[in-house]
Amino acid sequence: MESLKQEKIEKIIKTKVNEFLTYLNSTLPESMELEYEGFYRRGFFVSKKRYAVIEDGKIIAKGLELVRRDWAPIVKTAQKDVLMAILKNGDVNEAIEIIKKVLKKIKSGNLNMTELVIHTQITKRLSEYKQIGPHVVVARKLEAENRLKPRKGTIIQYVIVKGRGSISEKAIPYEDYLDGSYDPDYYINNQVLPAISRIMESFGYNKENLLELIENKKQQTLDAFFN
Repeated sequence: MESLKQEKIEKIIKTKVNEFLTYLNSTLPESMELEYEGFYRRGFFVSKKRYAVIEDGKIIAKGLELVRRDWAPIVKTAQKDVLMAILKNGDVNEAIEIIKKVLKKIKSGNLNMTELVIHTQITKRLSEYKQIGPHVVVARKLEAENRLKPRKGTIIQYVIVKGRGSISEKAIPYEDYLDGSYDPDYYINNQVLPAISRIMESFGYNKENLLELIENKKQQTLDAFFN
């Protein structure tokens, strides 16, 4: 019954929006016309160019990690699930449970390699890089071993594994990865938490206290956000 009532309200809103759009376009010069983009029940905005909205049960995102290839798949999945819990279900407690499960899965050491691979594009000749990131280290390794001839536009796929040294020094080509050798701390602190905290900060949970929040099992409702 509640869903039918909601559908009726949404239908009325869409009708009014289209009526207003028709009127507004009639007042504009011939070379200008506004278009109806969509009706979104809820939205989440990090900034003007970084946001997520939900339409017909699907997340539509701009500028967030879940639509960028230079983040590991485990990050994209986690961020999408957290957004779904908040935008569709309006439940921050569900979002917290999702985060807890993701962190536990990463710590277990049982992630599949396909969840870990990071894709980064080479944007110039390798010799021109002054800051040597993980993708550059891996590209140079592949080139030195005659396994690849990296050039501008080449996509480098790599995994960060356990070991000493900087993050760049722990980057290896994805095809060299051995099961269970990934660095859990890197994927938690440099991948998952930064992406998740962009969302959770709006509800009082930043990167620094998110782990503490989960360990203490504290929770917060979204009543103030949706009412």
